[in-house]
Amino acid sequence: MGSAEEKSKPGSLVSGAHTLLEEMKLLKEMQDHTGARKLISSELWHACAGPLVTLPQVGSLVYYFPQGHSEQVAVSTNRTATSQIPNYPNLASQLLCQVHNVTLHADKETDEIYAQMSLQPVNSEKDVFPIPDFGLKPSKHPTEFFCKTLTASDTSTHGGFSVPRRAAEKLFPPLDYSMQPPTQELVVRDLHDNTWTFRHIYR
Repeated sequence: MGSAEEKSKPGSLVSGAHTLLEEMKLLKEMQDHTGARKLISSELWHACAGPLVTLPQVGSLVYYFPQGHSEQVAVSTNRTATSQIPNYPNLASQLLCQVHNVTLHADKETDEIYAQMSLQPVNSEKDVFPIPDFGLKPSKHPTEFFCKTLTASDTSTHGGFSVPRRAAEKLFPPLDYSMQPPTQELVVRDLHDNTWTFRHIYR
């Protein structure tokens, strides 16, 4: 991106947009072929984030707050904002940007979920250009899920993870109640794409 003083030549915006789209498409193809990163289920991500969290769609306009970002980085790294982030006194307090990409993440150590966004500053809505989705599905909230804080008995090797019957009947495949006791095997995946096998039994 050029500086604010740079003069744009006729057609440079269209050319730059075309180049950017080609680079985005190439990056998407490279990720698909190399398997550099496995996509997190958006429904699972949103279930962990909670109902109050919403993400902007690719191509939409958002405001970026540099000061808030620097303060967040300072807190997460246990450093002061001035020592971690350079100070730009001439930078506006908020920047109008177009969303180019939204990627969902989950920390492997803490399971903390977060989203990474690629933003491009724009002067006005006139600078916005359509961004193809390259076949990506929009992020969505889950329709059915339940949350539970684990207890000591849930994590005990002698007991099991107790699930309320109403939640189990909504989310799990139906049990065969002609069996004694009704039981089935469930294979599920977590945020990091690890596979877990559970024995679902009705008591």
